[in-house]
Amino acid sequence: MITYDDVEAAADRLRGIAHRTPVATSRTLDGRLSARLFLKCENLQRAGAFKFRGAYNATAKLALAERARGILTYSSGNHAQAIALVCRLLGVPATIVMPRNAPAPKRRATEGYGARIVDYDPATARREEIAEALRRESDPVLIPPYDHADVIAGQGTAARELLEETGSLDLLLVPCGGGGLLSGSALSARALSPGCRVVGVEPELADDAMRSFRTGTLQTVSNPNTIADGARTPSLGALTFPLVRRNVDEMATVSDDDLVRAMRFVWERMKLVVEPTGVLGLAAALAGKVDVKGRKVGVILSGGNVDLAFAAGLFARLPAEA
Repeated sequence: MITYDDVEAAADRLRGIAHRTPVATSRTLDGRLSARLFLKCENLQRAGAFKFRGAYNATAKLALAERARGILTYSSGNHAQAIALVCRLLGVPATIVMPRNAPAPKRRATEGYGARIVDYDPATARREEIAEALRRESDPVLIPPYDHADVIAGQGTAARELLEETGSLDLLLVPCGGGGLLSGSALSARALSPGCRVVGVEPELADDAMRSFRTGTLQTVSNPNTIADGARTPSLGALTFPLVRRNVDEMATVSDDDLVRAMRFVWERMKLVVEPTGVLGLAAALAGKVDVKGRKVGVILSGGNVDLAFAAGLFARLPAEA
């Protein structure tokens, strides 16, 4: 059982290593939504996303003999970059199984940190099977992107920092792909702000977590065509599914157009570069998918690794705001 004590231990391990990212506010945003919103800027984390927290916590806990075997993972981008950077910091070889359609900036950063990339076509192959074949070849330590106790504990430190700064919240909105960030955030909220409602948000085109949450049976999705590449995970995990069911109050979904509108707001009005997956929680508030009126709301902006030309194309397809 993963508990808030594990999040506390991860916070100690990350102190002085991970950035304590800022919490941003906007009077314009508060006025538009008739609420007080506090945005935890994990887009400004090392490697550009919250994933650094879990990657470092999991890798740093390994014994030296385990690290010497190298680290193996699979990821569309943010966890890939995080593992690559952590392994460079700790002097550990890293191998990343990465889809060929991963965003180019995420691939370049992963390579730039020195990791070996093994690419694959997500339409014809499963990354878990490729990783298992590689693990049998040379016995590296597998650190998956979300379904890992130490990864979940590390991710929970983002919400812990947010609540330390804001005090109790009425509502916490958290992006959800495989559920690592959501699971860890919910553990922190339950410990530090017991009255806070925790809502996970995922794309409409990748709504497996919401269906799983509401039915009590693990649901899956196959290669969803959403711009939120960090949420294209096939399902919640063996660890994250029960944690989400136990500690999360509700799940919501947003459209890709909702994501673009939320991105444009934070880029234009708050001068923050955030990727589509990173604004899932904020998009739910702006699109009215979650009622935030009159509440004190925490929002985790989970990452900022986005192809600028791709983002410009997304913005160009929307009409100008009045």
